[in-house]
Amino acid sequence: MKSAVENLNPTRVRLTVEVPFEELKDSLDAAYKKINQQVTVKGFRKGKIPARVIDQRFGRGAVLEEAVNDALPKFYTAAVTEAELDVLGQPEVDITELKDGETLNFTAEVDVRPTIEIPDYSGIEVEVDAVEVTEEDIEKAVQQLRERFASTSPVERAAEDGDVVTIDLEAKVEGEVLEDGIASGVSYTIGSGELLDGIDDAVKGVEAGGETTFTSELKGGSAAGKEAEITVKVTQVAARELPELDDDFAQLASEFDTLDELKADSRKRLENMKQFDQATQAQERVLEKLLELVEVAVPEKLLEDEVNTRKHNLEHHQLGQMGLDLDKYLEIQGKTAEEFDTETREAAVKGIKTQFVLDELVKTEKLNVNQEELTEHLMRRAASSGMSPDQFAQAVVQQNQVQLLVGEVARGKALAVVVEAATVKDTNGEVIDLDDEDEAEAAVQTVEAAEGTEVEAAAETEDKPEA
Repeated sequence: MKSAVENLNPTRVRLTVEVPFEELKDSLDAAYKKINQQVTVKGFRKGKIPARVIDQRFGRGAVLEEAVNDALPKFYTAAVTEAELDVLGQPEVDITELKDGETLNFTAEVDVRPTIEIPDYSGIEVEVDAVEVTEEDIEKAVQQLRERFASTSPVERAAEDGDVVTIDLEAKVEGEVLEDGIASGVSYTIGSGELLDGIDDAVKGVEAGGETTFTSELKGGSAAGKEAEITVKVTQVAARELPELDDDFAQLASEFDTLDELKADSRKRLENMKQFDQATQAQERVLEKLLELVEVAVPEKLLEDEVNTRKHNLEHHQLGQMGLDLDKYLEIQGKTAEEFDTETREAAVKGIKTQFVLDELVKTEKLNVNQEELTEHLMRRAASSGMSPDQFAQAVVQQNQVQLLVGEVARGKALAVVVEAATVKDTNGEVIDLDDEDEAEAAVQTVEAAEGTEVEAAAETEDKPEA
């Protein structure tokens, strides 16, 4: 076999392959064997039909077609290996010449990874928010905890803001009660914003046993997005009573003996959260700076596939679970279809560039992923997908997505290397030394966000192409 490579552009090549006919012998033998098992000829046992009889009865062309179909992938792979190409996706193959007994010639056009030169990134500088926990932040955190331990008691008065009402709901669209538009015994805190738009104003001022009607756009169900007439009956009004903020509350709501200890723990927790947010912000801004430094050609076919994948996942996974279609989503977002297409394409370009650049860094920095790192990443992805680690791992293995997860971790480590070399200052002008653990986890999440995989469960990764 002889092969040659022609560069069509920075991300696409054409392979020209010439195969002497004798190198097709194994594929020809396999073709005769396969046809032997599929056909019956009177006077011959199944599987024992001579080659000349098959040629006479079914045509030499059928044998050649079967042999070529078997041989092409092997010779294509050999040519790719010989040329040391890093191919992306499937090739477009064209048989240019097939002479029985003489030669098989074909061409294969395929996208390849562009050559990337990683520049000196040690001069990257970014600014991030300072980690500052105020007394107001602590009071808010303690108040949220306090509200979790609130008790309720029925009252004989009209409902007010903050009350918990028990209600029955009935939704009508165009005068017809929806099959899935009836709910009884729903507990709702007025002012929480957790139900329908307009319900707070509707139930305020209504006593137990009272009934009122209002109109609202349904957020889910069979008539999602439609205007409905909602009848709400209040069956109970209960006032929320918050516990006193004292040492007894600290002992009730936590493992601490005093309120001061509880507040000190709240401060520490808030600092840890803001430090992680700071690390994530640093990762995102360093990645932006790195991508600005590197010229990356993006294969058009790969880009189109990525754009289509992102649209598919949004429409069929994320929006579908919310009871929305793309048109309704765009209306809520206040975007036109053109704006959405532009944003999706820009995000896809960034995702592909991120993967190319960080993959190159993984090679140049000789980074590896160990079992512990992969397990930690798998467990975090499982938690974010709502699956158990075992379920998530099984889905990943079944869909042959292990290398996808390995790639995410490796690219996260590559980004962490760049962040480590960069200068990160907060808004106070202080140089920040990021915590290694926060930095590593934030880096992987930043890579996922850039590549568009951070919200995908394992069951959805089958739609995600790996560049």
